Amino acid sequence: LLGSLGLFPSCACIRSVVEMKTVHLAFAIGALSGASIARELEPNAELSAWYDTGAAHQENMDHKIAQWEQAEAEGKFDSAQWTGRVKDYLACKDGKVELVKGDPLQTFRCKDLDLYDFQPHAAFGNSTGRGSGSWGWTAPNGREFFAIGQLDGTAFAEISKNGKLIYLGTLPYYSEPSRWREIKTYKHYLVVGSEAPGHGIQFFDLRKMKLLDINPKNPVVFSNEKDLTAHWTEALPLGRSHNVVVNEERGYAVAVGAQPRLNLPCDSGLQFLDLADITNPVYLGCAAGDGYVHDAQCIVYRGPDVKYWGRDICYGYNEDTLTIYDVTDKNTTNIISRTSYDGATYTHQGWVFDPNWQDFLVLDDEIDERNKTGPAADGFPVTYFWDIRSLQKPKQSGIFKGTVRSVDHNQFIHRGLSYQSNYGAGLRILDVSSVRWDPTAKHVKEIAYFDIFPEDDNEPGGGANNYTGTWSHYPYFKSGYIVINTIERGVWVVKRSSPWWWPW
Repeated sequence: LLGSLGLFPSCACIRSVVEMKTVHLAFAIGALSGASIARELEPNAELSAWYDTGAAHQENMDHKIAQWEQAEAEGKFDSAQWTGRVKDYLACKDGKVELVKGDPLQTFRCKDLDLYDFQPHAAFGNSTGRGSGSWGWTAPNGREFFAIGQLDGTAFAEISKNGKLIYLGTLPYYSEPSRWREIKTYKHYLVVGSEAPGHGIQFFDLRKMKLLDINPKNPVVFSNEKDLTAHWTEALPLGRSHNVVVNEERGYAVAVGAQPRLNLPCDSGLQFLDLADITNPVYLGCAAGDGYVHDAQCIVYRGPDVKYWGRDICYGYNEDTLTIYDVTDKNTTNIISRTSYDGATYTHQGWVFDPNWQDFLVLDDEIDERNKTGPAADGFPVTYFWDIRSLQKPKQSGIFKGTVRSVDHNQFIHRGLSYQSNYGAGLRILDVSSVRWDPTAKHVKEIAYFDIFPEDDNEPGGGANNYTGTWSHYPYFKSGYIVINTIERGVWVVKRSSPWWWPW
């Protein structure tokens, strides 16, 4: 069973559990992978117990690290080798952008996205690359800034009015380098978490540190001892978190995916921090009811399910389920629903269509393509659409199949468009506005893309089910610039080509 999934437990302590349950799990996975029509399913208790051991997560991390170490040995993480630069902008013409004419490794497939800038990780103080999470911040005067997760810390760049990246400085890692670094903002504060032991969560004041006044000729390396607003590790047993979440309206942050697993009383679930005094974050409690949470979106509920109006709701992406929580009382949280689906292999991340009317959401699964599971049996990425008009009974209403082989990773929705970081397939943009009148998603269209990893373009299906290329992006700048952080090469700035390119 586990061999067919590509998931291998990494410690002897769970071996006997897996052996006892092989027959039952094989039946469950067979049921999940045999159907071609996506649908919601009741979670399988025995399979969920196996996920709770952390075996799936660890195997996936090990698989990624093995790929990255091989790429590093082959010199692919030397970002300084990518010499192409953009003087003005490069239009997407005849389905491609040539950053260096005649160089197939610096020629990129595209649709309706023009390239305004590319800078290698070496230009942001990190010659080894290894980009990860990222986020954006707009200053009160309208200037736009991008925070870049890297192996050695978080780099800062301003996006100029003509779409150029201007490096300003770096906030170093707190404890040790890490390939996993995730970032959000709370007001004018940066919130940074990492899988590195002892890292905790960094809170950094973007205004107080005078990011707006830095001379780009003299980038600043900030100090964890002198420049942090706060540093929090209180309820993180090893100082690790997989991601950080912010509810700005209610003034709290959430750490998810703490290690080790099964660490009572929180079991790697949602862990809440009150930010009323951000210089001294106060631990509020946790939601341990469904164990490990890989990623989440926590917002005030506004939508058709009137009994939850105004409640604090978290949508959790929990490896094998979409789990919806009522977290209004941070000490006594409740699970509203816990739902699996055909093809569930590693429920990774998702986003609601509109925080002001929460009727649908999108969800991505990070291992279904690699393991050829359910609707992703052909290796093409699947976007799962959910009807959440009833929080107690969400329905997996439809799917969209990607147009090239890849793995979908992170996606965010803005005004009817889903912006997706799909590893080797780059940034993909789907028009999902039709789902509200046709929940089957049959009318969803891919309207734009920028493929930043030409190395796999000639593979069968136009790509590969690998963890290379695009990790994250930020699509919310009013300028229309979309900034992409990639694992190996660096940072890209693109913008829609069409005259109606930005739906503000």
